Amino acid sequence: MSSLNEFTSKKQLHHWPITLLRVYTGVFFLYYGFGKITNPNFADGLAGFVSGNLEKSFGIVRPFLESVVLPNNDLFAFLVSWGEFLTGLALIVGLATRYASVAGAFLVAMFWFTKGQGFLAAQNHDVIWFMIFVVLATVHAGRVHSLDAKLADRFRFLA
Repeated sequence: MSSLNEFTSKKQLHHWPITLLRVYTGVFFLYYGFGKITNPNFADGLAGFVSGNLEKSFGIVRPFLESVVLPNNDLFAFLVSWGEFLTGLALIVGLATRYASVAGAFLVAMFWFTKGQGFLAAQNHDVIWFMIFVVLATVHAGRVHSLDAKLADRFRFLA
């Protein structure tokens, strides 16, 4: 029995870098999501961001930005701010980590496509965040040091 505990302990120690990446990403998104939630002018800022980037945005998202996001900027400001906040919170505690990572990748991809920056553009930090979220989703970042690991027996969708 002690060899099983030793194996589990070594496995958890081996995964600390991914845990660190998951928690750091969570803190980053929680912090900036909270800043957007508490900013009474965020909806106007989002509308300015979107309209200021329409000419550069990728063609596949431009019609969506023009006909859906801009006319409903209050709704999208709510979705973006709370999406960032809840994604960050879920990553920090490791709850529904894979789903939070997919949601984060989607948010960041939309920011990236709105800005219209190339994949290798030096100023494109969104692609880096996108890749981090892909890694967190694919390596099962919630399997150790998380609520997912503790709850997976009762809730199979967290495994």
